[in-house]
Amino acid sequence: MAVYGDGVTFVIMENDPVASRLSAVYAELPPGERAIVRVLLDDYPFAALGSLRALAERAGVSPPTASRLFDRLGYGGFADFQAAVRDGARGRSRLHEYVTHETDVSPAPSRLRRAADDLRSGLEGTLAAVPEPLLTATAALLAGARTVWALGGPLSELAAEYLIRQLAGLRPGAHPVPGSAEARARTVLDLGSSDVIVAYDFRRYSSATARFVRAARGRGARLVLVTDAWGSPLAGEAEVLVRLPREAAGPIAPLVHEIAVTELLLVATAARLSPARRLADLDEITQSLQ
Repeated sequence: MAVYGDGVTFVIMENDPVASRLSAVYAELPPGERAIVRVLLDDYPFAALGSLRALAERAGVSPPTASRLFDRLGYGGFADFQAAVRDGARGRSRLHEYVTHETDVSPAPSRLRRAADDLRSGLEGTLAAVPEPLLTATAALLAGARTVWALGGPLSELAAEYLIRQLAGLRPGAHPVPGSAEARARTVLDLGSSDVIVAYDFRRYSSATARFVRAARGRGARLVLVTDAWGSPLAGEAEVLVRLPREAAGPIAPLVHEIAVTELLLVATAARLSPARRLADLDEITQSLQ
């Protein structure tokens, strides 16, 4: 793992010289070339194996910008870069490291142990990325807001739902952002500076999340953003930015990291609210309705 002054953290493919080189030069690159590196390392090595035009489109830059990156890195063009990726990644990608041949019924025990070790170390890194001052700032917003609304992408919406389910027991006015454009418009209509949006936004960033957050920010709502090391496009909108390393246990997204950080946010918020009476009433009412 390497951390740069601009706050970007890369989880580097072990023993892969190309991935390590991309990470090492990131801080020195102009914005367009940084975008190419983010795409490459986000989906390494597969993002490097298509066409140059497809790679540039994913990064939102022109093909000449992408070409300049590979010239800067000392390759004789994109084809030479692809050859180096194939050589460096052969046998070392996470997919090959953890997933057996398609005819196997389960991974080998050593692979499972390695996956567990990676998950454990990744979780430790995630928790270390959320220091107490950051928890305190987030808890102050979640406890003091008139209303709290949360949303996420296709997978991270589960973390957002968990936040709201638990937060609703601690305080009133905690809601999931509705799904339809019409319902979201009605939500945005009533937002103001006393309301807080909690957005979970991870690589491949959700355009629907971005549209809602920017509309809410336009009404004055404050943003708590939970994102990854690459940095969501919404990072500049956030009053509180929680940036997590996204290490996986094999080729899957580590939702457990998002849930773990959400637990910390909830504990910190509960400490500010002292919700014992509310929780007792909630239990009593729940029993009466069963």
